Amino acid sequence: MDLIKAITFGAVLSGVVALVIGSQGTSAGPLAIHLVHVADASFYWSWPVFCSGSGLAFGIMLLQR
Repeated sequence: MDLIKAITFGAVLSGVVALVIGSQGTSAGPLAIHLVHVADASFYWSWPVFCSGSGLAFGIMLLQR
């Protein structure tokens, strides 16, 4: 259950950070923000932010036990 919560937090964090930085027209270097096209929708996404945010959230949830 903690893993699902951590993945959700990582997705929200990545979406918000990528939207703010990507809408300014930059890729933010190591954050690797890029525009993703899925069907008729397009949004900014960053895999490094997603993975690090999910790992951080999972670690914090484990510490709270």
